[in-house]
Amino acid sequence: MSRLHALMVGLLLASTAPVWAQQPSAPPQGQAWSSLSAPQQELLGHFQGQWDSLPPLRQQALANGASRWLSMTPEERSGARERFQTWQKLPPEQRAVIRQRWQRFQSLTPEQQRAVRQNYRFFTRLPPQEREQLRQRWLRATPQQRQQMLQHQREQRAQRGR
Repeated sequence: MSRLHALMVGLLLASTAPVWAQQPSAPPQGQAWSSLSAPQQELLGHFQGQWDSLPPLRQQALANGASRWLSMTPEERSGARERFQTWQKLPPEQRAVIRQRWQRFQSLTPEQQRAVRQNYRFFTRLPPQEREQLRQRWLRATPQQRQQMLQHQREQRAQRGR
């Protein structure tokens, strides 16, 4: 898989931030199986026998994930399944790289995160030939040239914001 494709997958994962990647503000409390709604229990049925032995953070993530899943449209569920299957097919090393990029993305300010998402949308809307040209230009650039390219982009964004 190309680096760019991995970055795209990472950014897509970043834009659909999973609950398990978020840091809790207080120690999580366990959640009783009986406190789950009937649809959540049905969806998480294979966890019922071990529910009480799961760590509270895992219980919370599963309950929240089930709630999100149940609130999705059929189209959204289909897209989520496809993304999950793509994730499962990645080699462990690639998953580790994506997790690192996700953590780096999470450390950005909200403004920087918006800029990353905006740049990603801009890039994906380009014709394939232009994307490839930009990709090659970036790959051939020295670190100093890359910094200049990024600075130029920031200046253009600031001018558009005026």
